[in-house]
Amino acid sequence: MKELRLMKGNEAVAEAAIRAGADGYFGYPITPQSEVLEYLMAEKPEERTGMVVLQAESEVAAINMIYGGAGCGKKVITSSSSPGISLKQEGITYIAGAELPCLIVNVVRGGPGLGTIQPAQSDYFQAVKGGGHGDYHMVVLAPASVQEMFDFVEKGFDLAFNYRTPVMILSDGAIGQMMEKVEIGEQKPRMTEDEIRQKYPWATLGKTPDREHNVITSLDLDSVKQEEFNRHLQRKYRQLEENEVLFEEIAMEDADIAIVAYGTSSRISQKAIQIAREKGIKVGLLRPITLYPFPTKRIAELTSQVKGFLSVEMSAGQMVEDVRLAVNGKTPVEHFGRMGGIIPSAEEIVEAIETKF
Repeated sequence: MKELRLMKGNEAVAEAAIRAGADGYFGYPITPQSEVLEYLMAEKPEERTGMVVLQAESEVAAINMIYGGAGCGKKVITSSSSPGISLKQEGITYIAGAELPCLIVNVVRGGPGLGTIQPAQSDYFQAVKGGGHGDYHMVVLAPASVQEMFDFVEKGFDLAFNYRTPVMILSDGAIGQMMEKVEIGEQKPRMTEDEIRQKYPWATLGKTPDREHNVITSLDLDSVKQEEFNRHLQRKYRQLEENEVLFEEIAMEDADIAIVAYGTSSRISQKAIQIAREKGIKVGLLRPITLYPFPTKRIAELTSQVKGFLSVEMSAGQMVEDVRLAVNGKTPVEHFGRMGGIIPSAEEIVEAIETKF
């Protein structure tokens, strides 16, 4: 039976990991996501489900613990905020190169550098373009509510294991810290090692009489083989782009102007739509839920309907580049953003629409 709780976004992620049957969380505290680790420590999931919770000595150590756990076919999750995610990039590219499933949560704060502890969306490039070295992607889910912070944990694990890829939940300090009502599902059991062996034959769980040992690595010194592996990854990414794109449309049926926004920016944009329509300006919203794969095809289709797109971001303008690529010069694309941890107001977004179009 489902239950309702009032929770912070960070707490919802932590409870969702327990409920999803996660085997381990490895992380390191950093504002504004420290409640993920604090909640898990207080809940003691090792007593509830046997889930391991460990504060590593650093972000680098945490992501390599994730690498090890993922290599064993375990459901493992880590979380951090912007500077901490930067430290994890080498480990993330190794995980992508080894084709291992894991879940990474980034509760974004303003940058660059240590920046501020206030919310931002300036990690978009880092998340959707790979972040580390090499030709790889992560699946990137962008929650806009505390409920989605909860729901996207299980969704993220499903995608990670279905495609053998790291998945990132790209949140921000506002959604991580705000409190909302959350519907919590039932507890899922953790998989046994026998179940893992049967379901994930690639997992490194040791040699048995009926099973050879596995070697998991991202290293291949034969460039011909490495190119073929890269081609394999690109085929997987095309499959993701074909089958796993998620987005939401609000008031787009008759819209002349389309706002493209995700996360906190999309919530504020809904109020901006109300204000704009009261002024007689037909504005709608396309909210990407998967930032990678991006809803390129849908945005391209909308070029025949709308006279312009406004990318609303808490950054200097990053997602706007993907919107422009999707539009391909057919319709004007503008950007409005605030930086350094400042959240835009609905009135500012309406003013930007009136000024730019």
